[in-house]
Amino acid sequence: MVAAVAGLVACNSGGDTKSAGADSANNASTGTNTATSDADNTKGVGPHQNVQLTHPLDETMVTTGKGIYDVKCSSCHKTTDEKLVGPGWKGVTDRRTPEWIMNFVTNVDEMIEKDPAAQKMLEECLVRMPNQNLSEADARATLEFMRKNDGKN
Repeated sequence: MVAAVAGLVACNSGGDTKSAGADSANNASTGTNTATSDADNTKGVGPHQNVQLTHPLDETMVTTGKGIYDVKCSSCHKTTDEKLVGPGWKGVTDRRTPEWIMNFVTNVDEMIEKDPAAQKMLEECLVRMPNQNLSEADARATLEFMRKNDGKN
């Protein structure tokens, strides 16, 4: 699942999250609630609307996330920008918000169904990521590993 999530996240290396904000603003002006029911390209679809990041990185979570990556993701994704089956992970935390990544990792089916950015990545990658049913803790640890991989602190 993490591999699948990261694949969709990373696949859209040229993604423009700023235009997503404009779409959200348009929805807000028409009275549409975009928090969890409809796609908000900056946060995605799902329960994660305010992910608290650690500063500095939580090295325990990074280690756990690396283990998850090694077991579930590395067969399809590299931590560089090199593509294997799926795209590399380098820069994913620069392209997507923590909320979007967490929503995608934990809610992949609904994200692909409702989130325009996830749908666009599916069109580009041509591979639907399988739902791995990651726990919230595993998803958060994977995000922390992604942040470390991108040089965040």
